[in-house]
Amino acid sequence: MVLAYHLVLSAYGFWLPNDPRGSCSDFVGSKELFRFGKARKVDSRESTAHVEHDRQWRMAAKQSLKYPPVRFSGVQARAVGRGFAKAIEDLRVTNCACAMMPDHVHLVVGRSAHSIEDVSTRLKSEASRKLVDESLHPFDELRNSAGDLPSVWAEGEWKVFLNSPEAITHEIQYVEENPIKAGLKPQRWSFVTRYVPY
Repeated sequence: MVLAYHLVLSAYGFWLPNDPRGSCSDFVGSKELFRFGKARKVDSRESTAHVEHDRQWRMAAKQSLKYPPVRFSGVQARAVGRGFAKAIEDLRVTNCACAMMPDHVHLVVGRSAHSIEDVSTRLKSEASRKLVDESLHPFDELRNSAGDLPSVWAEGEWKVFLNSPEAITHEIQYVEENPIKAGLKPQRWSFVTRYVPY
């Protein structure tokens, strides 16, 4: 039985559908990006982030994107966190860990009455709303004639199903260590609830 999820939300341009390390995507929607190959779907839920690959190819593919890849500043990350806090409160879900990286976010979310896909959508929606409300949206200068903005998020989410207290504890530790391994400071978020396994 699923008890929780390790949820990864990618900012726009972070992990491409045809990334040489694989992805969770079935197709490449951009003609420009398709020049670099079709989607490379993998079925494994293990991270492929450290798989050896052609880094130059990956960087060249990112240059073909319609917009520049999003990298949240510290101020923007705090706004995203405020959006997450609202979504978590409104949905009444439990979140046991969060690592806000410049181009993606890791969370450990408890099972709830909502599907993890709905939780993901709401987290991204509230975070985007906060970025707009606080005049921090990375694509603010790219509004179209109707006033709409490109999304700062990639479509979908990466989710790992956690079926035991041990798995949850392991993923929480992984998430908490993520910023430190990247040379960032440890993170504390108001919407994170301490996990008590038993």
